[in-house]
Amino acid sequence: MPKHEEINTDHFKEKLEKEKSRIETELKSVGRVNPDNPKDWEATPSPIDVMPADKTEVAEQMEEFEGRSAVEAELENRLGSINHALERIKKGTYGICEKGGEPIEQARLEANPAARTCMKHLND
Repeated sequence: MPKHEEINTDHFKEKLEKEKSRIETELKSVGRVNPDNPKDWEATPSPIDVMPADKTEVAEQMEEFEGRSAVEAELENRLGSINHALERIKKGTYGICEKGGEPIEQARLEANPAARTCMKHLND
């Protein structure tokens, strides 16, 4: 069986924390923390500067809000993956495939430090 190299969790923790900070900044540009659930984000509408009677402008604003909601959801999902990876570092289980228990490839972790599976189990 091939020997797997030791994972430098400090290196990946630093990468994850930088990405977490970037994503939180992006989230703030399209949303806010849900006041009823501080672990949740919600999209915010862009400022509306139109008369309610202008249906075209209102429709455009609604479409923009839907786009902001999609971006917010994607960023929130990524933030959840990052937080999960940081928890795994704390628990000492970082870099271990959640499906098969084998080490996650170093190159995969470099490309996606929040990866939960090895390449073999990527699409399971």
